[in-house]
Amino acid sequence: MTIATPPSQLKRDWTFIVVLIAIHIGALFAFVPSNFSWAAVGFAVFFHWVTGGLGITLGWHRMLTHRSFKTPKWLEYFLVFCGSLACEGGVIWWVGLHRNHHMHSDTDLDQHNSRNGFWWSHMGWMIHEIPAEADIDKLTKDINTDPFYRFLDDYFFPMQIVFGVLLYFIGGWPLVVWGIFVRLVLVYHCTWFVNSATHKFGYKTYESDDQSTNCWWVALLTYGEGWHNNHHAFPQSARHGLQWWEIDTTWMMVQLLQSLGLADKVRLPNAQQLASNDGT
Repeated sequence: MTIATPPSQLKRDWTFIVVLIAIHIGALFAFVPSNFSWAAVGFAVFFHWVTGGLGITLGWHRMLTHRSFKTPKWLEYFLVFCGSLACEGGVIWWVGLHRNHHMHSDTDLDQHNSRNGFWWSHMGWMIHEIPAEADIDKLTKDINTDPFYRFLDDYFFPMQIVFGVLLYFIGGWPLVVWGIFVRLVLVYHCTWFVNSATHKFGYKTYESDDQSTNCWWVALLTYGEGWHNNHHAFPQSARHGLQWWEIDTTWMMVQLLQSLGLADKVRLPNAQQLASNDGT
């Protein structure tokens, strides 16, 4: 296990800082009138769901990180590929750090410890060299020898460039601005709100040693991921919205896949666990 280092002593990751700034600047070109078209906006919204919903939320998070359900290998690879187009880092890196988060939530060993402040948990941690990265290999032994996952982990950024070039030839700069830059910025911040806002705003259904909360507006932005206190109580559950009013569209997708025979071994908390106050 790595030793915790105070945020003030961590080195900045300037490569990531430059890329992050460039992507946000690219999104600002959406305000140029010639870059606007409803087709481009529609494409961005649709691919927000494909990459952020099917890819990150359904594929990387619930299926791969927590193994809350199982799919045929071809579908597993497709969902993970969709997540790679969200350009949130390599899949092995992402899964390893998220598993580390659950092991040490809101402690000094948690890379986005919310006790370090909203900015830190939202995005400040990512612009630094994080000690927890040293533990990724041992936290991802189930996926880090898979050639397909290693390819996606190594080449997620070049894949985004190729995707951008393809969009340029299909629809010109409007499709690039909205389909790449605006989409990425929206997917980024929606995802990051799960690390920041759902450790600060909302309510707690289950007692926990961390600051995780259930936050309705984050749940709407992230296809159900905002029911974060529920998730920390039952990390392996395929369903995060555990009350009837807690809308969880990713769980609906799992149910759809299950009805089509494309998902099995779906994990859910039992009645006794749901009735307990501490999720055990």
